[in-house]
Amino acid sequence: MATMADVARHAGVSVKTVSNVLSGYPHVRDTTKDRVLASVDALGYEINVTAKIFRSGRSGVVGLAVPELGQPYFGELADEILAAARRHGLHVLVEPTGFTREGELEALRIPRRGLVDGLIFSPAALVQDDAHLLDALGYPLVLLGEQMFSPSVDHVTMRNIDGARAATDLLLDAGRRHIAVIGMLHAETAGSASLRYAGYQQALEARGIEVDTRLLGWADLGWHRANGARAMADVLDSGAPVDGVVAFNDALAIGAMYELQSRGRAIPQDVGVVGFDDIEDSRYSVPTLTTVDPGRREIANVAVDILRRRMHEGLGSGGHGAPVLYLAGMRIVERDSTPRRDG
Repeated sequence: MATMADVARHAGVSVKTVSNVLSGYPHVRDTTKDRVLASVDALGYEINVTAKIFRSGRSGVVGLAVPELGQPYFGELADEILAAARRHGLHVLVEPTGFTREGELEALRIPRRGLVDGLIFSPAALVQDDAHLLDALGYPLVLLGEQMFSPSVDHVTMRNIDGARAATDLLLDAGRRHIAVIGMLHAETAGSASLRYAGYQQALEARGIEVDTRLLGWADLGWHRANGARAMADVLDSGAPVDGVVAFNDALAIGAMYELQSRGRAIPQDVGVVGFDDIEDSRYSVPTLTTVDPGRREIANVAVDILRRRMHEGLGSGGHGAPVLYLAGMRIVERDSTPRRDG
């Protein structure tokens, strides 16, 4: 097995420099860091986590807890976080929580085992009443998403209301007035679905258009393609006129487009469709999908940067540093599923 000294010789640097890179030490030139990490890959060097903890009190590993990797947004977010962490010489232990309370509570316990130095956590089952569970955990924690907030925890999130309103406005600007919304959840009161619905409502109200409840597509079984198709079918079967669709994620939008086209509705001529998340599939759907880019890469980079700063400060949840609330930028990515705007 390759040793740290082997990596140092291969990269043409000192063993101390290799150690600094793998420990996430911030004051290393990017060119040196890239050379060291390339040598790590070339030699197949593996860190002895136990020995590293014994020597430095840190493992160089951070945790990432997300609901699932099968949902494209979370899979691509995990890829971005892995890449951001690797640029800083950190390794990531990924923990899918299965959209369950038990899985999320277990993820919060992982750092106590001494395996990781901090945690990036995207809850889906825990709710605002559980926010007290995040207080004084004793390790650095960065919270993602909108499901819960805590004044004692750093938080990185997206502009859900603004994104959904911009998506709806895009269709309204194209003259669409019967806009379905796909992805409603009966049980949710504070997460992404409720915020994206609020943005949809705001856009309609600003044009003096009342919400037609027949245009609400429910997807309580999850934000997957099949449920997007099912929710779209329910809306169409209601008899409501439909000339636009705002879907709460791209998978739902792709499922909705399948259902529309299977019933002979041309996209975007008859129905314009906008998704949310800008996943890779949106570039290759037929037609290609107009969507909201919520700043996934920015979210990943900022979350890793905040976590690294807390790790080097030695602060856990509830530490003395003022908690950060960061909202990533968003933009509409126009493709073929919506009418093109002039200019």
